Amino acid sequence: AATAAGMGERCCAAVRVLVLQAAWALAGGQVRYSVPEEAKAGTVVGRLAQDLGLEAGEAEARRLRLVAQGRRASVEVSGASGALLVSSRLDREELCAKSAPCALRLEVLVERPLRVFHVELEVTDINDNAPIFPAARKNLSLPENSPPGSRFPLEGASDADIGANAQLSYTLGHSEHFRIAEGNSNSRSKSLFLVLTKPLDRETIPVHRLVLTASDGGRPSLTGTVELLISVLDVNDNAPQFNQSVYNVVLPEDALEGTLVVRVNATDLDLGIYGEVVYEIDTVVPPSALDVFSINANTGEIRLKGTLDFEAITLYDLHVKAKDKGTPPLSGHCNVELEVLDVNDNAPEVWVTSLSVPVAEDASVGTVVALLSVSDRDSGENGRVRCWVWPASPFGLEATFAGSYSLVLREALDRERVSEYEVEVRAEDGGAPALRARRGLRVPVSDVNDNAPAFAQAVYTVLARENNAAGAELARLWARDPDEAGNGRVSYSVWEGGVAAGSSSAAAGGGWRPASSYVSVDAESGRVWALQPLDYEELQVLQFEVRAVDAGEPPLCGNATVQLFVLDENDNAPALLPPAGSAPEAGAVAAEAAAAGSDSGTLWAWAAWGAPAGQVVAKIRAVDADSGYNAWLRYELWEPRGKGPFRVGLYSGEVSTARPLDEADGPRQRLLIVVRDHGEPARSATATLSVSLVEAAEAALAAAAGSSASSSSRAALGVEMGPGAASAATNVWLVVAICAVSSLFLLAVVLYGASRWAPRAAVLSGPGPTTLVCASEVGSWSYSQRHSRSLCVADGAGKSDLMVFSPNFP
Repeated sequence: AATAAGMGERCCAAVRVLVLQAAWALAGGQVRYSVPEEAKAGTVVGRLAQDLGLEAGEAEARRLRLVAQGRRASVEVSGASGALLVSSRLDREELCAKSAPCALRLEVLVERPLRVFHVELEVTDINDNAPIFPAARKNLSLPENSPPGSRFPLEGASDADIGANAQLSYTLGHSEHFRIAEGNSNSRSKSLFLVLTKPLDRETIPVHRLVLTASDGGRPSLTGTVELLISVLDVNDNAPQFNQSVYNVVLPEDALEGTLVVRVNATDLDLGIYGEVVYEIDTVVPPSALDVFSINANTGEIRLKGTLDFEAITLYDLHVKAKDKGTPPLSGHCNVELEVLDVNDNAPEVWVTSLSVPVAEDASVGTVVALLSVSDRDSGENGRVRCWVWPASPFGLEATFAGSYSLVLREALDRERVSEYEVEVRAEDGGAPALRARRGLRVPVSDVNDNAPAFAQAVYTVLARENNAAGAELARLWARDPDEAGNGRVSYSVWEGGVAAGSSSAAAGGGWRPASSYVSVDAESGRVWALQPLDYEELQVLQFEVRAVDAGEPPLCGNATVQLFVLDENDNAPALLPPAGSAPEAGAVAAEAAAAGSDSGTLWAWAAWGAPAGQVVAKIRAVDADSGYNAWLRYELWEPRGKGPFRVGLYSGEVSTARPLDEADGPRQRLLIVVRDHGEPARSATATLSVSLVEAAEAALAAAAGSSASSSSRAALGVEMGPGAASAATNVWLVVAICAVSSLFLLAVVLYGASRWAPRAAVLSGPGPTTLVCASEVGSWSYSQRHSRSLCVADGAGKSDLMVFSPNFP
């Protein structure tokens, strides 16, 4: 009947699920529910999602769930509805024993963003446990001479429930000799006594069989029974008496084995063996602590033979019995109540309940990285825990609830500086000495594209020889990007640039040509290679930018300037220039093109018989398209060899008389002149000069006629001239010489002023000059790419060369 009543009570309680409070507490944002124990699985405890302020369907989308705790909570969150449901059997006695109220603290997580809520679930008691006696039968021995009113202590029943469901009342089966009495002492437990109401007569009734029933205060009430088997003894009529009915003792939980708890003392007024007292521990509450204590049967000393644990049991109740040696023996009883004091013997415990890694390096300050739970089984100051993060790092702790902390970001992260953090959360309680605990966390930092590729140099200077093969490697560029994976993968490209404005191609009207028509950059390796052979005569300086772009999102880039200087090769032979329109100096006749009927490659000049040694007859003019040493020309008389009447200036190209001319030299001299440059290997050109030997007057007339008409349209002079004509020709020559000297002076003044005040031409170049210096057996010359000047030879094209000679011989 009691079992059926209990089942009915549980069914009714499961139906009467009561939500005590589903609102946020002002102190910490906590939701509280109440559910009776033994509620059926699936019973709705409360609409958790709604009480947390989540919209319909948001609970499943944000993964509303419970955080696993150290002990089974027996509840779960419905993913679909967001309701808090009973998932398994709820037994309040198993969860909380005698503690009241029985409150389970739950942690609920939602994602996007990550938040933690604290839910307190109170499990209320129902009357599902009947009172239980320590044994089904209790044997008692009572002397027959016990006076009415004698009280004999009994061990009461225990009920695992709490409150009214654990309030016990006792009834004794029908007896005219005994009744049950409950007494209240200063102890924390009720005392139960069997009271004699009528004198005993062993000869009439030697044994009394009674049934003691214990009923709890539940509705319906549950009961438990024990059979009392009372034997009536004869003879010894004085029982031992303790000097105290209750002994109160306080011990710290770290008391060692063998520590004296208390010494109890009982006296017996009888004499002899009937007055000798023997002590024993009758019962211990809780019964599991029976092996913790021992008592000396002769002295009454109670000592520890086990260890105390405040976190397990805070109060022990020992029922001590003292009996004499009579037949039958008489006994007296007392209670020893031992209160255990807490000591700091439990270190704090740290658990990581949630960890969100890796953390992006651009995560904002305040981002929650982990959720931690900290507890200490001690109480008071010994259980008060202080937490911090070590070593000093960009992370910190924020308390979210009692015993709950969030590991949050306090400073900005930089993966390129620190890619992973080893964080240690340390906890220390308030005991003396303090106990500590630690929990290590590994927090990797994920990369974002926050670093642009960077070249080692802002400007690269590259030297390349002309006539290189197409596809030849000119340089290798490398840009560093400290990001990882795609964010650090760099590709290269030619961004902008082209032929310098002062290049020969631009001057010739070629216009601007982009750098991409000359060079290309390998996208992966950064190798700069030529698309076509380079020609120094076309291109001297090429400046362009190379861009390095990473593969991040969005991509970042860096630039570097490349200055490509083309080095000259001796790939052009000297070229002869057309003859000038007048003699280079007085007394000389300029070489001019042959008249009709002459060979096209032959130059003509006239010399007068009797001309002194050293007189300039003609000047061979040539130019080399190369530059510097490759364009430095020298002139050699190839034919006739030996001691002829003429010689050629090695570097001037002037053909002059080697000795005075006479009629023995014949009417005409044919000279073969070779023009060579100083390149390796040297290149050359050949000029043929035909010198006609005539009278002095004829030579003067030929010179005057050559200065007044074009040499390409006139035939050579061959007429005889009288003395008057020769005098007129001499006057003309003097006028021409005076004009030439005046013109040279004026030209020198103009050139000096232009070189002093004219702005210098802009040249595309790097931060420092690039200068080539060469030397030879005849002197030295230097060529500066940064500052060039144009030198013109007669009517030839300008060249950007500046040669300075310091001859080593006259």
